[in-house]
Amino acid sequence: MAAPRKYSLKLRERAVRMYRTAEPKPQIKKLTVDLGVHPEALRGWIRQSKAGAGERDDRLTSDERAELAALRREIVQLKRANEVLRTASAYFAAQLDPTRPR
Repeated sequence: MAAPRKYSLKLRERAVRMYRTAEPKPQIKKLTVDLGVHPEALRGWIRQSKAGAGERDDRLTSDERAELAALRREIVQLKRANEVLRTASAYFAAQLDPTRPR
């Protein structure tokens, strides 16, 4: 279960929209004082927004992040399944071994 977010999604979207639509661009520090958020939080939201819009190549988009998380969960499940199969295979191989004393 994910930890609760400190700032609501509505506030995040509003803050990013305010920054991106303002001309000239406001100083992040001044905007964060008005909104009551941490400057680094707003910087991260802006970076992620730009990545999602295809304006940045150095970060994953939100869709790519979701896909990566799903693939990592699938890898964990597959590793678990492989371990179960490996253990079962060793067990049945030992049961069928004619040289093993009973």
